[in-house]
Amino acid sequence: MKISAYQPKKARIEIIPMIDTMFFLLVFFMIASLAMTTAKGMPVNLPKSSTATERPVVKVVLTLTKSGSYYVDKQRVPFDQLYYVLQERIKNNPRAVVVINCDKNQTWDKGIQLADEAKRAGARYLTIATEPRNAAALSDKLF
Repeated sequence: MKISAYQPKKARIEIIPMIDTMFFLLVFFMIASLAMTTAKGMPVNLPKSSTATERPVVKVVLTLTKSGSYYVDKQRVPFDQLYYVLQERIKNNPRAVVVINCDKNQTWDKGIQLADEAKRAGARYLTIATEPRNAAALSDKLF
């Protein structure tokens, strides 16, 4: 009886799973990119809704620098005039968003004073500008 020598099967690269993975990635990136874009369709008459809200788009940036200077947008304003300037800007656009842009070396007390002035002037929308914790690490990875 003759015993044949063991012949291992030749290695093959299977392409079918790789194609499935590529299609999955393609679909994922297409859906993700569609979610990031603003839908700009044809103008139509939309129905009314009692719970829908309008998105505010106008910003009023309230800045406190490291040196203690106050700015409304890029206009330098003394602290005692902040209320009047903010009140005028908010009166022109009641849905304006007030963004508090306070230097990190300033105290919380000064930032809260800015928020109080904005609320006293009639701001309905208020937000605080921050830098993401890992912004430097992220920019290093990108470049």
